[in-house]
Order: sequence, then C-alpha cells, then structure tokens
Amino acid sequence: MRGLAGFALCAVILLALASPAGAQQAKPRSGKPASPSPAPNPYAQRFATLCAACHGANGRSDMPNTPALSGQHMFYAITQLFLFREGRRNNEAMTAVAKGMSDADMQGFANVIGALPPVPAPPPATPPDPARMKKGAELARQHKCVFCHGDNFAGGQQVPRIAGQREDYLQMSLRGFKSGQRPGYTMAMGEALSQVTPDELDTLAYYAARFPGAVAAEGK
Repeated sequence: MRGLAGFALCAVILLALASPAGAQQAKPRSGKPASPSPAPNPYAQRFATLCAACHGANGRSDMPNTPALSGQHMFYAITQLFLFREGRRNNEAMTAVAKGMSDADMQGFANVIGALPPVPAPPPATPPDPARMKKGAELARQHKCVFCHGDNFAGGQQVPRIAGQREDYLQMSLRGFKSGQRPGYTMAMGEALSQVTPDELDTLAYYAARFPGAVAAEGK
C-alpha cells in the first residue's frame, strides 16, 4: 500500500508541475487587442470559505495547535493534503476536508497556499530568552535540522518552512514525529529526532517559533 500511495503522490506532483497556473501570459503582439484578464482563481475563494476560519485569511492561524500556512511551499502543501486524504495523517477536521478532494482540488488549494507570503508572528509577551535561543541554535546544528530546513528555516519543496511557525504546533509535531504518531512521507523526521529528549524538542520548538528574521526577504 505504501508503494501505491507513493506512486499516487508522485502522480499528483507531476500534475502540479504540468499545470499552467503559474505560467506567464504571453504578451500580445503590437496592433492586436490585449487578451481578456484571466478569471479569478476559484480556489482562492474556496480557501477563504473553507480554510480561513482555522488557518486565517492570510494563512496566519490564531487557533491553538493549528499551523500557519503563510510562507509554506506548494509541494509541501499538496503532500500533506494527500496524506490527509489517504488517511495517513490523523486529524479529524483535516480528514473531513480532504477526503473528498480530487487530485485537481489538492493542486488548486496547494497553489493558493504556495502563493501566500510569510506573515510574522505576533510579538511575544516577553522577549526571547537568550540562553534558550542559543541552546536551540546548538540543537538545530547538532541534529542537522538546517540540512533539510535550511539555515534560515525557510524549507523548500516538500520540506516545510518552520521559521515563525506556531510554537504549540511545532511542539505537537515534533513529539508526534518522535513517538511515531505523526507519520511523514518519509522516515526522515523520526530518525532525526530519535536521540532528542522531550525537553530538547520543546527548546527546538521555542527556537524555531522565534527564529531571528523569520520573515526576511529570503523568499519561499
């Protein structure tokens, strides 16, 4: 079943690559009327109707344990939607949303998410603890977080952006990966966290949520 699911996800991603949604419109030749403006993206409205209540209209969630989608990558988004649709990630609300999605629906929503710019987190009630931030940076290097997520924690492709993500969601995700309750598309996270203690997981979440320059002009 895992092989079939992997093949299906590859097919979904190839569909996304082949989509002309991100292609630039050809410029009209001089002397000819310009083509009409493209129709509004229907998935942007569907995102506003279906997703914004939990994840925020701009992708910055205010709900506990609900991830910020702003600044995430299209390939990561479509992968997670696939895992929810196939029942490989366990979240009652997201499974209910994704189970009826076609491949084209997943692509449409992922394109909308991938176009959301990063949104800074609200200012913390207290300034970041320098000692804890230093320890978080050391743990990120020690456990090679930067190898996949990048020096700026911006991620890329199927690797999520974690800079500025909600701390409670990061804690929940890291604990889930370590315990095996949160499956990934690969075993990379479970293996990377196998030697990390619970306290260190919380420190990594603290550090990533307050990552310096989390919304810098590094692009997505």
